[in-house]
Amino acid sequence: MSEPVRVLLVDDHAVMRAGFRMILEAQSDIVVVGEAGTGAEAVAAASSLHPDVICMDVQMPDMDGLEATRRIVADPSIDAVVVVVTTFDRDDYLFHALHAGASGFLLKNAGPEELVTAVRVAAAGDALLSPAVTRRVIERFAASPVDTDARIAAALPPAPGPASSATVRTAPAIELTEREDDVLRLLAEAYSNAEIAAALFIGEATVKTHVSNVLQKLGARDRVAAVVYAHRHGMV
Repeated sequence: MSEPVRVLLVDDHAVMRAGFRMILEAQSDIVVVGEAGTGAEAVAAASSLHPDVICMDVQMPDMDGLEATRRIVADPSIDAVVVVVTTFDRDDYLFHALHAGASGFLLKNAGPEELVTAVRVAAAGDALLSPAVTRRVIERFAASPVDTDARIAAALPPAPGPASSATVRTAPAIELTEREDDVLRLLAEAYSNAEIAAALFIGEATVKTHVSNVLQKLGARDRVAAVVYAHRHGMV
């Protein structure tokens, strides 16, 4: 039996944290290991409690959730993914959250099952955003200037190099196999691993291997960077 997903809840409202805790701890595969009420507390808790997933509010005193996310993602000793959970359905918050390194974005008015799903898929490294949010925002995000953002810059192609006849070239100097090319295109359409497996008639374990290979070849930290890359290079 696999270990339960360890979750850190970050919100400046204790009632909100209590509600999230009740929803998540009703699941046998999720455990809440701690709470924080400010961004600074979140950074400290992430370092000491070793969560798998951090549910991060945006507007908080002392240090906001975006800065806390940025510091957590930049710390190599913290192996956690951040899902930003906010009451504000604003594109700029989403852009800043993705630039900061968040691996998901959820509104607080989402249903309990959506919160549970967000935690599970984030822990599994699966779908980052709902298809609706992905299609509405990632295209704008991909077209925005990212030259000063090291995280997204990592997804951009290096200097042109020699091509290989055995591979499919999707952009300068980035060579993917035909199957990896298919997987990246479906990632960019917000498909989950299970949906990619069904679409390509392959197993989920095989999909995970292809995704890992794609991220490695792109030099991308996570699926967000890969999706941005695909949109920037007209693959969708």
